[in-house]
Amino acid sequence: MSRTLITGGAGFLGSHLCERLLADGHEVICMDNLITGSIDNIEHLFREERFLFVKHDVTNYVMIEGPLDSILHFASPASPVDYLEHPIHTLKVGGLGTHNTLGLAMKKRARFLLASTSEVYGDPLVHPQTENYWGNVNPIGPRGVYDEAKRYAEAMVMAYHRAHGTETRIVRIFNTYGPRMRLHDGRVVPNFIHQALTGQPLTVYGDGNQTRSFCYVDDLVEGIIRLLHSDHTDPVNIGNPAEMTIMQFAEAILRLTGSKSEIVHEPLPVDDPQTRQPDISLAKRVLGGWEPRVSLDEGIGRTVEYFRASGRRE
Repeated sequence: MSRTLITGGAGFLGSHLCERLLADGHEVICMDNLITGSIDNIEHLFREERFLFVKHDVTNYVMIEGPLDSILHFASPASPVDYLEHPIHTLKVGGLGTHNTLGLAMKKRARFLLASTSEVYGDPLVHPQTENYWGNVNPIGPRGVYDEAKRYAEAMVMAYHRAHGTETRIVRIFNTYGPRMRLHDGRVVPNFIHQALTGQPLTVYGDGNQTRSFCYVDDLVEGIIRLLHSDHTDPVNIGNPAEMTIMQFAEAILRLTGSKSEIVHEPLPVDDPQTRQPDISLAKRVLGGWEPRVSLDEGIGRTVEYFRASGRRE
């Protein structure tokens, strides 16, 4: 039996990883300070004997008794609403939190996987984005607290790998959606679904011609698990290369929900990326032919049902 620590384990992605690793037979320790995570996401796991929740902030010293085989570092505010509200903590969790958990990995001789992000590419000048692109990031803009925290975290992971021989993996996560997203976290999927279900206008920032690529959470989790068990140490993009404009996505949400909401436009946020599309050639090659399987219609359908079933039509 493998013993795994997941930081940020009560968050959207972390909770799905807890679930998957338990299903795979792991003993799972979920660590979260609940700033953006929620007990609601993991409450159903408390009946599992192999699951343990620890409330802790990884920017402080991290210690776990007993052996650890792997650490998945997913602790961090991840939506614009969250990291603009908690800018200093976002920087600290990317710096101090990564340092503390890498130190634990070295002590326990555990494999370490960092949840990085497509935001390391900033507003990209290369399209689609490949792992060898260094990015176009504004370090002093409002989004810089998240972008640079993740870039610094990647640098630290590679330093531990090179200097100490720590077994490390880095996943660069592109836009992901699915059940357990927070209704008001500021990201486009829950925003649009909530607005469509409640008859509010769908808010499109700018002209809506900026592009995104949406990956369903089950596909992402499968890619992450394959990366964890692979021998690839450089960053790997995991996401869905099916690119669409925000206007096209808004229209898809209206179609899939049957909503009659109108679409309205508001000013574009500062440093909002104009394009976002992963090149997943590397993932296909090193992760056993991994690629997304869940269609947008199917994934959005499941997500809409989650919001309906959980009574979140506010």
